[in-house]
Amino acid sequence: MDERKRDSIVAYLRRRMAEFGIELDDVATAIAQDHLDEKSARYRSATGETWSGKGEMPRWLKQAISAGQSLEHFAVSDKLQQVPGAAKAGVNWSQDPFAGSRLATVHTSTIETR
Repeated sequence: MDERKRDSIVAYLRRRMAEFGIELDDVATAIAQDHLDEKSARYRSATGETWSGKGEMPRWLKQAISAGQSLEHFAVSDKLQQVPGAAKAGVNWSQDPFAGSRLATVHTSTIETR
């Protein structure tokens, strides 16, 4: 992102924050809460959606389970929580109901043409 575009976005955000009475401390608190929520996640989807295991089960998890996936498939291991961005080595793909189907098949010719 070039410097002018960045400065423009920062100015816009400052105007909107002033308009709604949002302080930097409010933003910092929200970010800290997001980090706490991320650490408390017990289940995570491939797209990064999380669920702590408390309250109503989210739609993405209900849909995956109704499609035949197990709840354990989405469990977050302790190692992955401690190392952000780590590969999902704790996922057991041998129990994937889509393994061997067209949904799990990747053709290199398709990837190269994109």
